[in-house]
Amino acid sequence: MSGYVAILVAELHFPEAGSLKGKRKFVKSAKAQLQNRFGASVAETDHHELWQRSTLTAAFVAREAREADDLAAQADRWLHGQEWEVVSTRVELVAPDDYG
Repeated sequence: MSGYVAILVAELHFPEAGSLKGKRKFVKSAKAQLQNRFGASVAETDHHELWQRSTLTAAFVAREAREADDLAAQADRWLHGQEWEVVSTRVELVAPDDYG
């Protein structure tokens, strides 16, 4: 087995954002924290044109399935503890060999 990837998709609401520029501040912060704290690769994947909404997709790569899943769970808990609202989250665990 060559490792696992946990994919976390989080839809966030930023009630304090009054413009796209304001939203970018929150998105940039969330992405940086997910990268720095959990080693995730993160992208904004939906709601680009909305001021108060964003969907972030983060990938956590680890040797063991449990480790990748734990990283995604920790990141999920972290997102829920921040100043924005978490509308929804979901996690999918993928083994790269599934695609080979």
